[in-house]
Amino acid sequence: MTTQQVWTKYADDIKRFILSKVKDTTVTDDLLQETFVKVHTKLHTLKDITKLKPWIFSIARNTMMDYFKSTNQTVDFENFEAQTDAKELEHTEKDCLRAIIQDLPKKYRDPLFLSDIKGLKQQEVADTLKQNLPTTKSQIQRARKLIAQGFMDCCGFSLNEEGKLVGEIQDKEDCKVCK
Repeated sequence: MTTQQVWTKYADDIKRFILSKVKDTTVTDDLLQETFVKVHTKLHTLKDITKLKPWIFSIARNTMMDYFKSTNQTVDFENFEAQTDAKELEHTEKDCLRAIIQDLPKKYRDPLFLSDIKGLKQQEVADTLKQNLPTTKSQIQRARKLIAQGFMDCCGFSLNEEGKLVGEIQDKEDCKVCK
């Protein structure tokens, strides 16, 4: 992803975030530019592109903190940190997965949970649920297909030629499952 693409996708969000803390449009514009200069110079060091949004918000937060320190303004850093918690800003595949799994019918959710989350062998899952192995295998496969379909419906993922999910997580407000 280029700096221009990052700017196009995130500049408005970052600007609103900075303005909510600084309350001055001129300073906000300056801090926004400073943030994106840092993004531009360090973008190549980001190893996991899925962490891009929280990474940019962290840079913006640190840029604002530097500004407040340099101007000797008093800031409630505890409150400042609480309001900029990356978990609030980040929308991940885990959010979608959690919502998709919660929407699964119980007959698919339970075997999937025991197999893929708890790590039980499929025969152990069948024994635990008091059903035969082919039924359990079928339910687990059906649950996995429903999860894949959920990602395609939720965030616009698609299946590649190898049958693997590909795509990029949407912003939370664009997500049909998580918002």
